[in-house]
Amino acid sequence: KYWEPSIKIYRLVSASADGHLYLLINAMFIIFEHWLALQVFVLGLFIERFSYFILKNKLRRSRPQQTIPGFFSVIEANDQFSFPSGHTSAAFLATGLLATFFPLALIPLLIWAINVGISRIILGVHFPSDCLAGAALGFSISQYSLYLLA
Repeated sequence: KYWEPSIKIYRLVSASADGHLYLLINAMFIIFEHWLALQVFVLGLFIERFSYFILKNKLRRSRPQQTIPGFFSVIEANDQFSFPSGHTSAAFLATGLLATFFPLALIPLLIWAINVGISRIILGVHFPSDCLAGAALGFSISQYSLYLLA
């Protein structure tokens, strides 16, 4: 019972990386006519989602609940496989890109992205290595997208 309040917080943190936020960010770039940021963000999301999908379906790593006897996750994952963490990857992609255009936001964005990864582990849908790989994937794609367009 003492976990319940923190589990609710981790659910919210995890849900913040579901995808709705990225649509809102793109809408804000359009509203404020920040075309370079929009182009880099859309390119980054495209490359990240494509890479994540290919890796996840080629590597086919089982989630903790399927791997560890008697283990139960707090939430139901959206897909079958675990590696890499797509939520963490997208969060680190967004952090890498947004911090480039808004440097003062780096620390809050980094805290958020790290907590997205932690939330996925605590909620029982990823192993720590899934989230580390997701962070590396997302951040490296953010830098590659910036290299291509900025």
